[in-house]
Amino acid sequence: MKSGRSGSLLHKSHKKLLFVFSVYILKSSITNKYYIGQTSDIEKRLLYHNSGYSKSTKSGMPWKLVYSENFNTRQQALKRETELKKYKSRIMLDKIISD
Repeated sequence: MKSGRSGSLLHKSHKKLLFVFSVYILKSSITNKYYIGQTSDIEKRLLYHNSGYSKSTKSGMPWKLVYSENFNTRQQALKRETELKKYKSRIMLDKIISD
C-alpha cells in the first residue's frame, strides 16, 4: 500500500491522542475500478467493503487498499476526498497512487 501525505498522531497530552482521519483509495480485484472514501478507522472500513455490506462496492469484491492519506480533522479529509473524486481521468489517480 502506498501512503501519501502523512499526518501523524498528535499528542494533546501524554495520555490523550487526537483522532486521525484517512482518505483512501481501494482497487477492485474483479472490475479493476477504484473507490475513494474517508474514515477514522481504515482497517475496519476495508473489512466493511470486503464483507458485502456496501451496495456501492459489493460487486467489486475483493478490494485492496492501494493508497491513503492521513489528516488531523474530518473536515480536511472530506475536502481531500472531494478533490480526488473530482478527477475526471483515471490517469490522475494512477499517478497519485504510483508517486
